[in-house]
Order: sequence, then structure tokens, then C-alpha cells
Amino acid sequence: MGYEIIRPATAFSVNRPQRQSRKPRDKAASHLRWVASLPSLVPGTGRVDPAHIRFASTRYAKPATGMGEKPDDRWVVPLARSEHDRQHSMNEEAYWASVGVDPLHVALLLWAVSGDDEEGVRIINQFRGKP
Repeated sequence: MGYEIIRPATAFSVNRPQRQSRKPRDKAASHLRWVASLPSLVPGTGRVDPAHIRFASTRYAKPATGMGEKPDDRWVVPLARSEHDRQHSMNEEAYWASVGVDPLHVALLLWAVSGDDEEGVRIINQFRGKP
């Protein structure tokens, strides 16, 4: 009869838990195409891209995105290419604060009405300050 000694999980334990693999991101190609068809949330130049929002937020239950990862496709807003480049060239939260938009709020609203062109444009105009 064999016995196994179970050591407590401490910093000195050799029985460390295995590293968890990343959760695969939720992809929604049709939502990305629809978001790209909307007007840019922030006026700029170039085609409109579906811009992923990477920073975490407990308020919106959005997890952090690691290096080399993209967030789920629900966390996207339409941005003109020039603004999308600017968003990536600086601290992302500072970018959104500088343009006065809560992108996570917009992303969730767009996710809720995905595919409805009229509602999507209404949401964008509301956050751009247009009637």
C-alpha cells in the first residue's frame, strides 16, 4: 500500500499549480464588419476601422488584455484610421479621456444593437454630441 504526502500550496512547495492557458477570445466577424460600416466615433481621416478597446474596467466587467492578445470583439468602436493610429500611439485611457468619450459604454451599446444601422448611427451621433 502506497502513501502520498500532500504538501500545502506555499511559496516553497514543489507541487505548484499548472499555469492556466489564455481564454480564447470571442470573435464576431459580422459585428466587426457592421462596426466598420458606421461613422467614426471621433472625426478623423481614412477608412473606419473597428478599434478594439484593450484596457480593463471593473465597471463594465471587462478583463485586462495581455501582451499579444486582442479583447473580445464586443469591445470595439468605429474609429477613422488616423484616430485609430493615434489611439495606439499613446496611453489608451489617456487618448479616450482627451477626446471625452467612454469607449466601453459605446462598445456595449453597439454590441446590444449589432446589425441595426439606424440605432448604430444614433448611438455614434449621441456620443459625438450630435442630435
